[in-house]
Amino acid sequence: MRGRIPGLPTPVPVASRLPAVLQEDEFLQRFLAGFDESLAPVFLTLDGLASYIDPWLAPEDFLTWLAEWVGVRVDEHWPVAQRREVVAHGALIHRRRGTAAGIADAVRLTGTGVVDVDVEDSGGTMWSSSPGSEFPGTPRAALHVRVHTRSPDDVDVRRLDAVVAAVKPAHIPHTLEVVLATGTGY
Repeated sequence: MRGRIPGLPTPVPVASRLPAVLQEDEFLQRFLAGFDESLAPVFLTLDGLASYIDPWLAPEDFLTWLAEWVGVRVDEHWPVAQRREVVAHGALIHRRRGTAAGIADAVRLTGTGVVDVDVEDSGGTMWSSSPGSEFPGTPRAALHVRVHTRSPDDVDVRRLDAVVAAVKPAHIPHTLEVVLATGTGY
């Protein structure tokens, strides 16, 4: 919690805002100095507000608040750099939520040890552009997420499953598979 910081000078002393006749009162000057010490963090926070809202510059203890503000959950056990990355991409995650690309982005951002992500959608639909024709894909909607990693021990499967469940459409069942990364691209 932000609060009083001993010795922090205020950019706007209260006494300087008084009429000239009151600025000459020594008791009033000492009395108002206590307010200056208490208000200094408020003024300095307001002056640097843009730095508090930018996830790349915000103090660590503000990242959780920023994450809640953009509607993403961060794990306090993640490194600070990963939490900043997730918060910075929060709006993108929400904009693409429910799409294959959005699910892959969310898994990449939140999964430690993830090299690549493949999302396979069954293509199940409830309509067809041609009357009387077969539905494209399989009639039952399903989602399969394949996570490529260098070592299965680097991936927390329960956490990734929870991430997929949070960003996919609620009515579509999903499966999660963790495989070793192969090939030259990894």
